[in-house]
Amino acid sequence: MKFKLIAVVCALVLVGGIFHVDRTLAAEPYHLGVNLAITGTGALYCKDGVDAIKLAVDEINGTGGFLGQHPIKLFIRDTHTKPDTAVREAKDLILREKVRTILGTYSSACAAAIKPVAQEYKVLHIPAISNSENITKVNFSPYTYQVVPNSYMQAKAVVLGVAELAKKKGWKEYVTIASDYEWGRSTQNNTVELLKQLAPELKLKKEFWPRLGETQFTSYITAIMGQKPDFVIGSIASKDNVAWIKQAKAYGFFDKIPYPGSLISVSELILQSKTLTRGMVGLCRAPFFAHLDVPMMADFVKNFRAKYNRYPSDWAVMEYDAVYVLKQGIEKAASIDSEKVKDALKGASVDTTRGKLFFRDIDNQLSCSSYIGVVADDPAYPFPIYHDLVEVKGPDSWRPEAEILDARSKEK
Repeated sequence: MKFKLIAVVCALVLVGGIFHVDRTLAAEPYHLGVNLAITGTGALYCKDGVDAIKLAVDEINGTGGFLGQHPIKLFIRDTHTKPDTAVREAKDLILREKVRTILGTYSSACAAAIKPVAQEYKVLHIPAISNSENITKVNFSPYTYQVVPNSYMQAKAVVLGVAELAKKKGWKEYVTIASDYEWGRSTQNNTVELLKQLAPELKLKKEFWPRLGETQFTSYITAIMGQKPDFVIGSIASKDNVAWIKQAKAYGFFDKIPYPGSLISVSELILQSKTLTRGMVGLCRAPFFAHLDVPMMADFVKNFRAKYNRYPSDWAVMEYDAVYVLKQGIEKAASIDSEKVKDALKGASVDTTRGKLFFRDIDNQLSCSSYIGVVADDPAYPFPIYHDLVEVKGPDSWRPEAEILDARSKEK
């Protein structure tokens, strides 16, 4: 009897070897890392992002987890919007918590710092808020997939709108104000360069660079007004943006100087619903109200409101999409192995709350849109939304591949 038992065990081992049965992954929990600014400058946007990730995880775990058998275990870390902290927390997530993917982050500087860490340890990295194009344009990592329109795409969308407005209104001169860090610098630089190409008659008078985390904008407001530009383009976000808009409005800034195409996300629309100047031309990345005809978006908004008693911001939309993009990559790979998932996502088409989109091969940038519209009240909501909304598709706004290849050739 003992010899028969040994023979059966040996046979099972042999069969397992022949068919490559991987029992170690059969019911292994999937460790998912989140690296966001839970406190500090980015907290305003990141709270919504974290809540959306939790909602997506709960939904997927309700069906057994990834592939119906790998329940997701979530590990959340606070970057404090500091690159060195982001790197430290990313390494902790990878080495101690054994995460297979890191979602995040707020601050493009943090995302750029995390990218090589994720590549070194062969961990997937999906930025859904930070959007400097340099995250995917240069120092390319095959492990990084970006699901937010990057700073070039957003700048191009703004420039297309501003160039048309300038012709209609006879604008000649402008100034810029942008937060002094990677995203602000990248966005401002792309905007200025694209305006030179598409509206060369416009003259940049002066650039203003408040520090990241600035709370007092009075000196900037008075200095800009002293320049008497025809219009101002801003690249300021999160709590900084709330403070900037509130203080500028108190000076009558927006009544005196057009401020077209600057970031006014759904967060600002909601938080500043009573004070935001109607008629402003703003930019956002993923407004839920633009895609309520997409079943996935309609369900997400309904479930998000049911769980959190509020509407989702752009940041919630994109982080939710990030989780479901990962889910689809795992399903396409039929594995939770990050190497296989990385390869499965290459050039893949994915379903998102914003419709069916695809990753461009050269940079793993999702073909997501940017949105420009006029801030206006709407009877359907207790806050203003965008009317006359224009959706600028990803492929109509992203950087030409030849320019990306040129930039990469200069790295060597």
